[in-house]
Amino acid sequence: MPDSAAATPGDLNLSSTGAPPARLTIDLGALAANYETLVGLAAPAEVAAVVKADAYGLGLGPIAGRLAAVGCRSFFVATLDEGLRLRRLVPDGRVFVLQGVGGAVGACREAHLIPVLNSLADVRDWAHAGGAAPAALQLDTGMTRSGLDAREVALLAQDSALLSQLKLELLLTHLACADDVLHPQNLEQLQRFNALKAQLPPMPTSIGNSAGMLLGPEFRGDLVRPGIALYGGRPFLTGVNPMRPVVRLEARVLQVRELTEDAAVGYGATYRARAPARIAVLGAGYADGYPRALGGRGFAFAAGLRVPVVGRVSMDLTTIDVSELSPEALGPGDYVDLIGGGVPLDEAAALAGTVSYELLTGLAARLVRRWR
Repeated sequence: MPDSAAATPGDLNLSSTGAPPARLTIDLGALAANYETLVGLAAPAEVAAVVKADAYGLGLGPIAGRLAAVGCRSFFVATLDEGLRLRRLVPDGRVFVLQGVGGAVGACREAHLIPVLNSLADVRDWAHAGGAAPAALQLDTGMTRSGLDAREVALLAQDSALLSQLKLELLLTHLACADDVLHPQNLEQLQRFNALKAQLPPMPTSIGNSAGMLLGPEFRGDLVRPGIALYGGRPFLTGVNPMRPVVRLEARVLQVRELTEDAAVGYGATYRARAPARIAVLGAGYADGYPRALGGRGFAFAAGLRVPVVGRVSMDLTTIDVSELSPEALGPGDYVDLIGGGVPLDEAAALAGTVSYELLTGLAARLVRRWR
């Protein structure tokens, strides 16, 4: 390129050889092991994979590729754009689009995607424009969210002409409280689903998500749709997590401050360190997806010990108190765990006042990702 020419992003070939301030490791072997565990637990039901939101923020390409390699043949995404991207990655799998396709019937059919019809209007639009292309039908059994309600199911059941225009491959619903094993709504939704299903032509069914499929065979149907369990999250609110960890967010120690006098730490001076103390500054913050809410509440895992996050989490930096560690145990350039590794995903989420789903999908694009 001539010296006088203006550089454009497409002309630049920049790469970094330095150690990143934060790095995200995704264990594809653990992902595959989790899928195979769920296959064993759900048998004889088919196990699909929910890979919406860029596979929960972990990278659609590597995630879908590994799942396909271990036998996954059905996938769920949220939007048409996600479905089109996944189709390029997995040319032979079944791809269900949970939010339907709106008016983009042609694009959906051309890519051989399967829209999930969530209202009687969706059903009519697809029947008139989609021809005999496959579709799925979702029933609202108690979430008051997506899906046909009882009134719409009754109208559809009475319209034999409309039903004859459909090629329905799956009848599904979504459980609102499956992560709470004893919640009465689980059984209520199952009973409503079975009552509505009886009004429609026979077709394969899907009920259970990560938690729902573990409630018992009656909550599975012919196909289950795990999401968070694949990525190492605990399916239920409490108890032992049977899934292997998949995600590990580490931050590099940028410097260690040796305090010989009491000192305020971070924005707002919300924490005051009592000397003597050692404060490590980490190269990750809420712009990387590490929640600001963990300031003063969370912990990191360093040199084999839990150490507290002190002061507020900043956009790019987090501070931890490493006074309990020997000076030789941790220094600039070392990495500590913030999520995963010695900091269980669900425990970090609970301390942040959120759920593991939000932690994963909030991991920033700027993080250096490594798949192994």
